[in-house]
Amino acid sequence: MTYCLGVLIQDGLVLASDSRTNAGIDQIAMVRKQVSFVLPGERTITVLSAGNLATTQAVVTSLKQSWSEGDETDLTRAPTMFDVATILCSVYRRILDRDGDYVRPFGDVTGSFIIGGQIKGEEPRLFQVYPAGNFIEAGPRTQFLQIGETKYGKPILDRALNFETSIGMTAKLALLSFDATIHSNLSVGPPNDLLPYRRDSYSVENLRKYSATNAEWSRIRDAYSEGLIDLLSRVPDPAIDPP
Repeated sequence: MTYCLGVLIQDGLVLASDSRTNAGIDQIAMVRKQVSFVLPGERTITVLSAGNLATTQAVVTSLKQSWSEGDETDLTRAPTMFDVATILCSVYRRILDRDGDYVRPFGDVTGSFIIGGQIKGEEPRLFQVYPAGNFIEAGPRTQFLQIGETKYGKPILDRALNFETSIGMTAKLALLSFDATIHSNLSVGPPNDLLPYRRDSYSVENLRKYSATNAEWSRIRDAYSEGLIDLLSRVPDPAIDPP
């Protein structure tokens, strides 16, 4: 299992992923789930992936090869981010058609993806691709998308996030969303990759990697935990009959 998050805000995008993958209690490994395709000054496209690791890696590797070779699935040729999502879906379905019958007897062959980025002439855009190969787009009313182990990190986003939230606050909420998930689910774990993307930057220079011992992430987690405990101590207890 894994956890990936994409957030669309007025200032741009925040994209985050963990690195844990497992095929049983004694088969745990760290694999990067986030890859970016960048043409400086023209486009930045980031893909997050969850699900069957062989399937998702085959999709990402195919996109990388097309990027360098310039075939029909070359993301440099896509005129819009909608076309990028359509290309990824076509590559994904091709991988499923090729490998599905062989893998299915041994487990789930499917994957899911979050695609975020900006192509010059467009606003930043964010999409989620489902295991069936169809997709949806985020907007101001549905501004964050999650794949993988989603339930533990969702409440903090529901409570505190809106389309006008600053990119710094959104990045902080993303890290706390991952902290909550890691606390509650052993199948999600650091290092976590976090990309706060500012609109019209066409750059991934703000990409950060947060290990379990990263000092900045530790300060954020500790301050949040201490503040939450302090707040709870000031919230009135529910009425309970005396013994």
